Amino acid sequence: MTLRRFAFNNVLRNSRIYAAYFLSSAFSVMVFFVYSMFAFHPGLKGEAIHSNVSMAMHFAEAIIYAFSFFFVLYSMGAFLKTRKKEFGILVMHGMSNMQLRGLVFMENMIIGFAATVTGIGIGLVFAKLILLVAQNALRLDQTLSFYFPISALGLTFGAFMVLFFAISLFTVVILRGHKLIDLLKGSTKPKPAPFASAFLSLSAVFLLAGGYAIALVVKGTLVVYAMIPVTIIVIAGTYLLFTQLSVYLINRSRGNRSFFWRRTNLVLFSDLAYRMKDNARTFFMVAILSTVAFSAIGSLIGFKSMYTSIMKDENPFAIEYTSQANNPQELSASHLDLIERTLAGSGADYRKYEADIKYAKLQSGQAVAVVRASSFNSIAEAAGEKLAAVQGNEAAVVYYNNSLYKKKSDMADVALADSKLTLHPVQAIRSVTLPIFENYYVVPDPLYDRLGEGEKVDRFYAFDARKDSADLVAIGKELEGRLDQDGANGHFKYFSLDYQLYLLDQQYGTVLFIGLFIGIVFFVGAGSFLYFRLYTDLEEDKRKFNAIRKLGLSDRELSGILTKQILLLFFVPILVAVIHGAVALTALQHMFDYGLFRQSALVLGIFVFIQIVYFALIRTRYIAKVKQA
Repeated sequence: MTLRRFAFNNVLRNSRIYAAYFLSSAFSVMVFFVYSMFAFHPGLKGEAIHSNVSMAMHFAEAIIYAFSFFFVLYSMGAFLKTRKKEFGILVMHGMSNMQLRGLVFMENMIIGFAATVTGIGIGLVFAKLILLVAQNALRLDQTLSFYFPISALGLTFGAFMVLFFAISLFTVVILRGHKLIDLLKGSTKPKPAPFASAFLSLSAVFLLAGGYAIALVVKGTLVVYAMIPVTIIVIAGTYLLFTQLSVYLINRSRGNRSFFWRRTNLVLFSDLAYRMKDNARTFFMVAILSTVAFSAIGSLIGFKSMYTSIMKDENPFAIEYTSQANNPQELSASHLDLIERTLAGSGADYRKYEADIKYAKLQSGQAVAVVRASSFNSIAEAAGEKLAAVQGNEAAVVYYNNSLYKKKSDMADVALADSKLTLHPVQAIRSVTLPIFENYYVVPDPLYDRLGEGEKVDRFYAFDARKDSADLVAIGKELEGRLDQDGANGHFKYFSLDYQLYLLDQQYGTVLFIGLFIGIVFFVGAGSFLYFRLYTDLEEDKRKFNAIRKLGLSDRELSGILTKQILLLFFVPILVAVIHGAVALTALQHMFDYGLFRQSALVLGIFVFIQIVYFALIRTRYIAKVKQA
């Protein structure tokens, strides 16, 4: 038998151990290939926004590639530890160190080649479906037709074969310097009793509590400044949580005889401290990777929800047009005529509202905006806002206030310079409809008419159109292009709500599409780490429970012990990640003063559900493997 054939047979015989690693690698290859397929798609060339999509896909490829490198490196290190005894037997039977390193190199390359081909193959099979899903997610105008992605295929195959080649060389280097006796003992060498420092365990509590407290207390822009130090503190606390605090608590629980000697707790907790110590780094990596996935996807969905909600709240009308004071009247009239002709030609059912905004000078030399009550009330009523109730020299102070911008009302009297009038505020109204970001005043119509004729005047027009009466996105896009072509030196402002929401969905669709797949890759990688760690201990569990079973351990008790061990392995790091993610998303909520509970609960709930399904599948298979022994 040749060495090449021997390496191939080894891969087949160890398929159970390599299964999760192979599938996770193939999934990473598939996602990388999908992003490459989009990045090189001929339909995404030309327009600026499509070029941005292509650039974003290449950026996502870089992230996936970097993660895949470390994922494969860790996986190979874990598998080599489980096979030390096998390597020792091969060396004892005459295999040279060069042949052993060649064997490991070929095995890695066989798995890498198979994972790369499988990932690309799956991507090609589901290419049309993925293109269709992405087209709807990205809100692209044209259909993304299927094409044979030669460039994407070449880039993916070349990049991952280089990656697996580099990892294979690195794992060969790891084998150097191992003595035969060390290889034969493998993982059966007696482990020292796990010890945990009380000081470091207490430090873990203080670091996590302090990091959480800072993240939950700070608000507004302070969240940005606290983000990096809080992240460092929580990461350090998480590491100590798994390496010190968990072992310390288990060791302390042994002192409680009524608990420790109850039923099968003796078997469970005698081994649990060793498992926690051995799995500490794996738990730490899984918790951090899962936290990144939770926080990234939750933040992206939260941002999308927040900006969409704010845009709808602040722009209740389909189309808004503001003509500034120095905008030529004939140009303003031509723009308004164009807007109305476009709406009417599309069959839109709409109503037009307008308001003049005078900028009156104060005695201090500053200017303040003043709006006629009748115009303001007609617009406010259509927008569902509070109406102004003023008479005589009374005025209503209107202040702008939303989740990102806070402004308070000022109820002090206002003395106007030119007209010698004094406004007496009697009412405060929060409004976001008119395009004025500073406090302005709504006055009765007679008082408005007494203001100086030479005051600077802007005009605001709102077109309230029924959503189902016409394609408002197409209308908004058409008007945006035609109004921009007319120029006017920036003396007007045009806004189409539906078209801007369309652009926002398209831009955020790209980010969400990328973030979702990257988050899934991280989560799949985290689950694979747990799978590797679990099956690393399989042979030891077989020997241990076979011996204990001879002492009278029943099948039900065996299943109970293994279920609890697997439950802790799968859900302790995920529980920590969920808490980290919930705190991070709460801090994000404090930064923008916008509720993200529903979005956060949805993201965290989906990931926890996936983990429960994964646990149920792995538990059944693992218990069956142990019982077979």
